[in-house]
Amino acid sequence: MTSDVMVLGAGMVGVSAALHLQKRGRSVVLVDRGGVAEQTSYGNAGIIQVEGVVPYPFPRDVGKLAQYAFNMLPEAHLHWSALPSLAPWLWRYFLASTEAGQARSAAGAKPLVLASIVEHEALMREAGIDSVLRRTGYLRLYRHARQFDLAIAQETQDRERYGVNFEAVTAAGVRQLEPHLTESFHAALLMPDPVSVPDPGAVGKAYGDLFFKRGGRLERGEARTLEQTSDGGWQVQGDHGAIRAREAVVCLGPWSDDVLRKLKTWVPLGSKRGYHMHYTARGNATLNRPVLDTDNGYVLTAMTQGIRLTTGAEVARRDAAPTPVQLDRVEPAARRMFPLENRVDPQPWLGRRPCLPDMLPAIGPVPGAQGLWVNFGHHHLGFTLGPVSGRLLAEMLTGEAPFTNPAAYRLDRFG
Repeated sequence: MTSDVMVLGAGMVGVSAALHLQKRGRSVVLVDRGGVAEQTSYGNAGIIQVEGVVPYPFPRDVGKLAQYAFNMLPEAHLHWSALPSLAPWLWRYFLASTEAGQARSAAGAKPLVLASIVEHEALMREAGIDSVLRRTGYLRLYRHARQFDLAIAQETQDRERYGVNFEAVTAAGVRQLEPHLTESFHAALLMPDPVSVPDPGAVGKAYGDLFFKRGGRLERGEARTLEQTSDGGWQVQGDHGAIRAREAVVCLGPWSDDVLRKLKTWVPLGSKRGYHMHYTARGNATLNRPVLDTDNGYVLTAMTQGIRLTTGAEVARRDAAPTPVQLDRVEPAARRMFPLENRVDPQPWLGRRPCLPDMLPAIGPVPGAQGLWVNFGHHHLGFTLGPVSGRLLAEMLTGEAPFTNPAAYRLDRFG
């Protein structure tokens, strides 16, 4: 059977693209080595970050760079052995993180980010899971006045430039919003507009079930076997033979460059790895919203599986063995902040965030490869941007007028 489109990768980005293509009358097959939402889409903090217009920059302060380089800060962990292979990507990331570069990236991110909740809501209604949305925002917690004052200044600037909303919260206000925190804070910033879910993996699977209900199918296959056929279509090798389609979309997150490199297309793709662990809570303690410990760079949020602790970024080779040292470093701080009890998971979960140097995704056609498209590189916002980038990709592929100018997401923008 030949489909109109094969989507390689069944994470949040891939399944969302498949649904939007399906809505526009295309027959679609999802291809993955596993099931829906089982990789990076499973392990995030569950926040749809409608405030996340300004991307995370490469640090340019010399003092902070030195601290990161020698693994002195818990929010980051560097594998020195990975530097030879990661240096080209890191250098481009550094160059893209100037003030002007950040402004360009924020301008490119804004139309996607601002539409992220609306697009999730649409899919959730169709999948019958819109009740899972928690409209509580999230808290950024500060222990020291200086850090809080700097954060207020930055957020005020971002509000003026990009419309990012925030509210200052006093120490008493923090206690009122989150009465089960066991540590006192100087103040907090409430980001009121983001929403969250108690199980991002389950949301991805619900989108997958909607795709199947509407006639889509999932095939097990190896994306790295992608090749163009003699009639101009595309095929990969599946568990039960060749899987064919007239067009193909690469939505493989941090593995996307494996496929593109084989087809003689180079992209400067890196990954920031991250870990999570679930915990039980003592007594009836719970969190009303996700909370970010700004001193230590981790997020705590109440999930279906327990209280999830999600770490910051590990800069390492994508497929290096897990080294969850950040989790071990921040867990004591998390236990001081909230009454965590026992670890739930047998081992920490590891995910890989796919990052292009300007922290914008690649969405659109592959130059010189008729019928081949991409949708990857959503860095820390894959869960947030899956549905809206899927919509944009589907509009472009089907010839519909795109809801925003897609030039900022061109695959060949890096030269």
